[in-house]
This record gives sequence, C-alpha cells and structure tokens, in this order.
Amino acid sequence: MRRHAERHRNDRIGWLRAAVLGANDGIVSTASLVVGVVAAGADHRTVLLTSVSGLIAGAMSMAAGEFVSVHSQKDTERADLAREGAELMRDPAGEQRELAGIYVQRGLDQPLAEQVASKLMAHDALGAHARDELGLSETTAANPMQAALASAASFAAGAVLPIIVVLIAPQAQLMPAVTLASLAFLAGLGAVSARIGGAPIWAGTWRVAFWGAAAMAVTAGAGVLFGAVA
Repeated sequence: MRRHAERHRNDRIGWLRAAVLGANDGIVSTASLVVGVVAAGADHRTVLLTSVSGLIAGAMSMAAGEFVSVHSQKDTERADLAREGAELMRDPAGEQRELAGIYVQRGLDQPLAEQVASKLMAHDALGAHARDELGLSETTAANPMQAALASAASFAAGAVLPIIVVLIAPQAQLMPAVTLASLAFLAGLGAVSARIGGAPIWAGTWRVAFWGAAAMAVTAGAGVLFGAVA
C-alpha cells in the first residue's frame, strides 16, 4: 500500500506568521532607523547606539503586542467554545440538526448528513461543532506564548543584520551599505518564508523587498528634513 505523500503546511501558519512578521519588522525598522539618523548627520557611535536600542525596544514591543493580541484571540475562542458547550447541553437535538445542515451545504445528501452528524456528535460533539461550525482546530488554535517568543526572537534576529553592517561599514558608506544589505536580507526573508509556506517565491521576495525599500526611503527623507531643520 502506497503512503499518501501529499504535504500540507497549514500547521505552520501560527509560528510562521509571527516569525516572518518579527524578522521583517526587525530588518525594516532597524535599517530605517539607521538610514534616518545617518541622513540627519549622526556620527557612527550614535548610529550604533540608536540601532541597538531599537533592537531591544522593538523585540520587547513585538513580544508584548503579539502576546496581548493572540491572547485576546484565545479568549474569544474559549468564549465561543463555552457558548457552544452550553447550547449542546440545552438543545442537543437542535445542535445535531444544525451540524447536519452544515454538511448538506457542503454537498452531502440529507440522510448521509444526518448520519455523519449523529456519529460525530456521539464521538465528540463539542469538537465537531468547534471544527465545522466555528472553524476552530488544533492547527489554527491561538498560542500566545509561542507567538510572543517567536516574534521577539525573530525581530532580534532580523534587527541584528543591519547592526552587523553598521559595525563593519565606514561612516561615509553607512547609508548605501545598510540600504543595499537590508534589501538583500529582506529579499532573502521573503524567499525563505514563501518556500516554507509553499507560496510562490518571487511574489514573496519582491513584496517584502519593495515595502522595506519604501520604509527606508520615507525615513531617510524624514532624517534629511529634520537634520536640515536642526
């Protein structure tokens, strides 16, 4: 008997989204910060101090924001499950009819839909309603701590890359060096994340690089403006 070789990647959605968002934000925000302060006329030591401070603050902000937002999602999921559990206790027959109706809408005929609903209700009534009525599953369930840690770690990993360029490049070459290197980092991130997620690689690559370039351009313009004012 041949093994089913089809591969799906939806089990990676939760951590992949947080990791890609964190790394992308780490590269873009740190590189933009560097480009902005360089454009404003800051010296090499100030640029380095600013970028390291941005790494620390950004990682903590990403972790806190991701934890709070994902925990809110988890609270909503729990409330929905509690409400569904109460409805199952109050009117199990009605809930079974509702589940059968869902299967009819998905293409089963009425007798088969009722049979499937009856079997699933007997096996795990709340699980069946959570999956087929509410759209909840173990794959998509919110995990606040996992998302927070993934966001903080990936932000720090992304932010370190422009900082390494700052350490290596001379003062006169900081802006072009950080800009070009960061665009290369972003393009690589877009390609890797698309590859892991099974999406088209070129689309992910240019999308991430384009918005990174736009962010750095805007920040550089602000740096030039405020540096001239100062």
